[in-house]
Amino acid sequence: MKIPYYKNKIIWITGASSGIGKALAIELSKQGAYLLLSARSIQKLEETKSALTYPEQAEIILLDMSNSEQISNITSNTLQRHGHIDILINNAGISQRSLTLDTDMDVYHKLMNINYFGVIQMSKLLLPSMISRQNGHIITITSVNGKLGSYMKSGYAGSKHALHGFFDSLRAEIDGSGVDITLITPGYVQTDISMNALTKDGTPQKSMDSNTAKGIPASVFAQRAIKLIAKGKAEIIIAGGIETLGLYMKRFWPSMLRKLTAGRREA
Repeated sequence: MKIPYYKNKIIWITGASSGIGKALAIELSKQGAYLLLSARSIQKLEETKSALTYPEQAEIILLDMSNSEQISNITSNTLQRHGHIDILINNAGISQRSLTLDTDMDVYHKLMNINYFGVIQMSKLLLPSMISRQNGHIITITSVNGKLGSYMKSGYAGSKHALHGFFDSLRAEIDGSGVDITLITPGYVQTDISMNALTKDGTPQKSMDSNTAKGIPASVFAQRAIKLIAKGKAEIIIAGGIETLGLYMKRFWPSMLRKLTAGRREA
């Protein structure tokens, strides 16, 4: 189904080399968008581009979301080249699987740099041009862990909670500017997020969590997301039954949720 909202729009997707980012790129290409695809791996970005319906309407921009100077230079240069960015999709991120008492502080710094500081820096750099045009949309992929914490994910949950606080506040500040802010809260999605999750010393876990393996296919997630984004929703939850139940319990029965999740490892 064609969604006019995306046709000919310049859409920048971070973390576009795999998983949710790649799936969103594939779906948005079908809609006739012009895509800027960012990640650290040129090879994986080339694979994403080759999977698009209109690969000629896409360009690759190598970008490390943990590098503040690189974010500043590349974002400014890209904005100057294109004149404006219609939609920014903040998707790049990394997860964690380690106990708090065992985890090096460097791991927490890396999680915050990629998942939070890089995201808000890029958003702040693009926001003034959107406001001046009175048109734009910033979409940020968070997580159910941005609403509730869970075992061995203290740094990841903390970084995702921070995104909700930042963008909820930003939305209030720029109300009426013509710029929309959307937070997307995924549950388990079939991606490599658990494979790449940082362990206590910063090395990747290199194994797939069973819940992630049984999650929503990334293609299905992307199809649902683009329909809801086009409606201008402030917050979108795309999750399975158990994660959605957890969100309701956090809101209405928090003490029960704490009892149920205490000491529960990620499956």
